[in-house]
Amino acid sequence: MLAIVNGTVLPVIGKRFTGGVILIDNGKIKALGTEVRIPKGSKIIHAKRKYIMPGLVEAHSHLGVSEVGIRIEGYDYNEISDAVNPHLRAVDGLNPREKGFEYARCGGVTTAAVAPGSANPLGGVVTVVKTTGTVADEMIIKEVAGIKAAFGENPKFVGRDLKRAPWTRMSTAAFLRTALVKSQNYLKNRAWAARKKDRTPDRDLLCESLIPVLERRIPLRVHAHRADDIVTAIRIAEEFNVRIVFEHGTEAYTIIDWFKRKKIPVVAGPALGTPTKVETQALSFKALKVYQDAGVLFAITTDHPFSGIQYLLLCAIMGVREGLSEADALRAVTINPARILGLDNRLGSLERGKDADLVIMSGDPFDARSRVEKTIINGSVVFDLEKDGTPF
Repeated sequence: MLAIVNGTVLPVIGKRFTGGVILIDNGKIKALGTEVRIPKGSKIIHAKRKYIMPGLVEAHSHLGVSEVGIRIEGYDYNEISDAVNPHLRAVDGLNPREKGFEYARCGGVTTAAVAPGSANPLGGVVTVVKTTGTVADEMIIKEVAGIKAAFGENPKFVGRDLKRAPWTRMSTAAFLRTALVKSQNYLKNRAWAARKKDRTPDRDLLCESLIPVLERRIPLRVHAHRADDIVTAIRIAEEFNVRIVFEHGTEAYTIIDWFKRKKIPVVAGPALGTPTKVETQALSFKALKVYQDAGVLFAITTDHPFSGIQYLLLCAIMGVREGLSEADALRAVTINPARILGLDNRLGSLERGKDADLVIMSGDPFDARSRVEKTIINGSVVFDLEKDGTPF
């Protein structure tokens, strides 16, 4: 049993309190509040004048598949030999020893969605992991959280470099439609064979990977920046009645009156840094307040390693500077990404029965001078500033 005592607790769901107890048992939050009794023999972490909040959730990253400071040897998130690769799995390229996981822990990030890159119209399976462990299979908390799709500059530039399609936005959209139709036909043929007790079609991993998308069990995780690409992705999603989540969605705020009616989540960013290409010129932390006011479900992303995952909380602070409330900013890096990933029953807030993923801060989380002092995942301290220091 572990008890964290006397801190200021920001539970996200529910009111903050000071001077109480968070009780942890078997990797779960057993109780929290100002009237919780500490069982005899419990290990105590004293948090007087400290702030305690849920572990941060990064809803879009390339953690472990694009290794920090390593070039071709650690570049495992874009398979460019084919344009359509929905059957590839990010977890098959994930290295738990990658330095980025250490960065995540010392930045208070306890969970991260790991996605293939955006070089292809369809890039592969997104997996969600805890940010501690030595074996990828033991870190996974959701093996299939979506299929990565991509619009805009990246897939067509890769196509031109390799002298293969797609060269244009039209071609990118056509690749996606073709793959979805092929999977629809595969699904129909398989169902027909089952009814007729005839020979089922030979297995096709590409088609099989898209069946959960067609059945609305998982979303397409759509990389798109420009407003017209966002509209095209929604057009295709509506044609096939599939769910989508936007990664980046940079110009969605410029069409907010239309976009909000679609009720599609946005994982916004990375806005920490300068635009790197034409389609990201509209990057702005001001977009977060626009999404909040419009009622759009949004999370903040660093898009690690393009911005360091350790700066996820700093991105939330930047959102506050541009008009977002502290409460909304905290939700954007905790419960909102957990909801987008379909894991809000386990993550994103400090509630009884949820995973014991917590961060103890030296001071107010929205004071940029505060530091992460301890990161706890599944009830175990995985980062201790005093003992471990920081790697940067």
